[in-house]
Amino acid sequence: MSPERVLLADDHPPTRAGVRSALEEEGFEICGEAGDAEEAVRLAREQRPDVCLLDIHMPGNGISAAARITDELPETAVVMLTVSRDDRDLFDALKAGAMGYLLKDIDPDRLPHALRGVLAGEAALPRDLVARLVDEFRSAGKRRRIPIVGRKPVELTDAEWRVLDLLAEGRSTEEIAQRLFVAQVTVRTHVSSILKKLHVKSRAEAIRLVRPDD
Repeated sequence: MSPERVLLADDHPPTRAGVRSALEEEGFEICGEAGDAEEAVRLAREQRPDVCLLDIHMPGNGISAAARITDELPETAVVMLTVSRDDRDLFDALKAGAMGYLLKDIDPDRLPHALRGVLAGEAALPRDLVARLVDEFRSAGKRRRIPIVGRKPVELTDAEWRVLDLLAEGRSTEEIAQRLFVAQVTVRTHVSSILKKLHVKSRAEAIRLVRPDD
């Protein structure tokens, strides 16, 4: 039986070396290494690996590379390997066709198992990200609206409402992140989306808009 062939793409050579070591010890063949998105796509076309393991934030954008590889090489599975716990990165990666989204702090012993699961048709996602993914799909059909005088009602997701409610309680970004079991960058992303949707410039303005009597 031929070994599973993996293409590694990450702009941090020590990371690639660690991943290579973990996979080769379990019988995988590393058929190529890339340091940016363009090189990853080129090598994927040449090597046609079983799996492409891509960093999200490498030069050229790993999610863009994922979309191009899954479009051109549907038989190649794509898995993102990243430090980002940001919901937007997760959702964008899955929309681009990724079969997995693994964090770089994963136990090296678990990485080969995760990739073999992907090759068997399983999705590879950390538990906390699975919970947020399920929550996002649930909330997609349950958008809550804010009536605003002179404009169309504004829709916020359940996640955005939870953040806004905690902001109204006077919670800091760090406190909200701890309460919702998400990264602080995720909270800031939600806040940015809320301000943009409400057409306001500050958290205080957003709170006054939805709770004018407070």
